[in-house]
Amino acid sequence: MLHMPVDIRDEPYIGHNDILGLNFIRDPGVYRYRRHYRQGLRSHIMEILSPQAVENEDRGVMVDGSRRYPRAQPFKMLRLFRARFKSFKDAKEELTRVKLITAYLAPDHLGRPEEFLVEYSPSGKGEILLCGLQEYVRGEILDPWSLLNKDHLVSILNDMGCDGAGKAGREGDQWAHLVREKAASLVQKLKQMITEVHHVPDLAGIGNLIVTPKGDIKLVDINNISKVSFDSVVNLDDRGYPVCDKSIEALSHLEKKLVDRYAPEHDPIYNVFLDPERMKDVRAAEKAFYLSMETKKCDAGQSLS
Repeated sequence: MLHMPVDIRDEPYIGHNDILGLNFIRDPGVYRYRRHYRQGLRSHIMEILSPQAVENEDRGVMVDGSRRYPRAQPFKMLRLFRARFKSFKDAKEELTRVKLITAYLAPDHLGRPEEFLVEYSPSGKGEILLCGLQEYVRGEILDPWSLLNKDHLVSILNDMGCDGAGKAGREGDQWAHLVREKAASLVQKLKQMITEVHHVPDLAGIGNLIVTPKGDIKLVDINNISKVSFDSVVNLDDRGYPVCDKSIEALSHLEKKLVDRYAPEHDPIYNVFLDPERMKDVRAAEKAFYLSMETKKCDAGQSLS
């Protein structure tokens, strides 16, 4: 018998059978669903795999007389958002924010999403659930908080297992230069979005940006799109995190480390959000958020013991 969680949005982790138990998924279906290693506070992220690829991973395939076990590569990612919407209007507003990001960043800088709303019935009562089918982006994490110098970029390329990358030096240098060009384009589009429509995606979370073997930089997390207000108030998201300020700080790191035109003293965005006094308030809010998360973890552990 398939296990059906009371409400999938409340479950810390889900698996293949949980997906098949959803009222809007075909059972038995033709795909395998596997939990992706990156799981956030705001959504379940599942790899969509072909059964044959999973079988090859489990049983192996013969290549030149030896058995190999190639890891199954997803062809799409399924996101199930944890957010609860009071009305259809609220759900449509969230879709509108996603469309804003898509308009500015797709296709060059976004793992292109296909968001949709379904009726979800965890307890017999129909509710709105936001889901997404997203392009699978192969690559490595580009962390705005890391060094991002040439040696660091070349090490990322080598971690991808690209043949010959970085061994002679020229390939690595050329790739690092390409990444910097793509970073300049990404920074320009993000700043345009901030100034024109006053929204910014979450750039602060580790794993939200992926750099591909071709040097493209793509945003793969669209769970937390925030409004940008240029007043003196440090706005917090619904979980108490200063995501807007931290995203713009992450943007400044990308520009400073990867783009040669960083001039914060002449930038109207950075003048507001990188103000030293404001950043003290942001650090205090960030600290309070992590303390709150630790408290919740401890409380959850005590309730299970």
